[in-house]
Amino acid sequence: MPTDDNSTSPPPLLPEGRFDGREAFGGMVRHALSAAAREGWKEIVFSDPDFADWPLGERASIEALQAWLASGRRFVLLAQRFDVIARSHARFVPWRRMWDHIIECRATGKVGAEVPSAIWTPNWFAHRIDPERCRGVCGADPRARRELREAIDESWRVGRPAFPASTLGL
Repeated sequence: MPTDDNSTSPPPLLPEGRFDGREAFGGMVRHALSAAAREGWKEIVFSDPDFADWPLGERASIEALQAWLASGRRFVLLAQRFDVIARSHARFVPWRRMWDHIIECRATGKVGAEVPSAIWTPNWFAHRIDPERCRGVCGADPRARRELREAIDESWRVGRPAFPASTLGL
C-alpha cells in the first residue's frame, strides 16, 4: 500500500498477548511509560516484590515519567520491600523525591506475602505471572484488568506506607 510522505503514522498500540524474557518485559515497561506520557494516563500502578529487574533507573524511563507529569496524576508503587530501588535505580530515587506529592508507596514487608508483578492502568495491564523467567500476559481485557487490580488492592491493604521521599532525623 503506498504511503504519502506528508502523512503521519498513528502511535503504536500497546502490546497484547503473551511476553517472555527480561528484554521483552523491560521493553514492555518502557513502552508503557512512553504511552503514559503520550496519552496522558491519569493513574499508573507498578507492583512487584522488589523491582530488581525493572528499568526504572534508565534515563529514558525517567524522561518518560517526567513527560507524563501533570496535575491530577497518580503514581502508585507496591512492593514487599523498596531497598532494591534505593540501591539499583539511582536516577529514580531523586525523581521520586521531587514528585512525592503524586507518588504513593506501600510495602507488605512480608516475604511470603503475594505481591503481583504488574503494571496496571485504567485501560491496559501487563502481568508477570512468572517473575523469575519474566513471563506473562498483557492487554486491555476488562476482566483481566479488574482481577489484577483486585489482587494489587489486596496486597495494598496489608501494606504499610514505605519508601519515604525523605527521612527526618533528630
